[in-house]
Amino acid sequence: MNGITPSATVGPFFLFGLVPSSAGGIDLITNRLATPDAEGERIRIEGRVFDGDGTVLPDALIEIWQADAAGRYANAQEQRANTAFKGFGRAPTDSDGFYWFETIRPGRVAGPEGRAQAPHILVNVFGRGMTRHATTRIYFADENANAEDAILGLVPPDRRDTLIARREDNNGEPVYRFDIHLQGEHETVFFEA
Repeated sequence: MNGITPSATVGPFFLFGLVPSSAGGIDLITNRLATPDAEGERIRIEGRVFDGDGTVLPDALIEIWQADAAGRYANAQEQRANTAFKGFGRAPTDSDGFYWFETIRPGRVAGPEGRAQAPHILVNVFGRGMTRHATTRIYFADENANAEDAILGLVPPDRRDTLIARREDNNGEPVYRFDIHLQGEHETVFFEA
């Protein structure tokens, strides 16, 4: 076959293929990243996914990838003290557009020109009607290093709050709220990836 084939939106089977528990199967990748032996502050991230009209998406999929508490990404080539923490998770939204992750607060990683970035979590969003996933980041509202983060500094000041998770406490446990708006007035900042 010659030429480019037409693109298609994410089909009806993507959720089953990526989150088998949505159809009674067993998930290999889950939203519980914090294993009992993972070092670092345990946190919960939760939020909802909205379309451009402000309607929740009951069938979106959120993937995260993050460093461990020491600022190391999972890498089969390196010796790691925190080997149980893989830093990759996946969560579908429920009928209310709600998702959540149990993880650890990431450490700082090297960024452009070797400068340390503020702790953050990389996020991919998949959903109906999307031919490509959307990529963003989660930063933490109570993190002083946000002010010196080179990537966050590229975002216009009036849009940075769309990348900041707000801390709430749930019975003494840290919960970071991060809603994702795919379009519209409160659209989350997305990055080319």
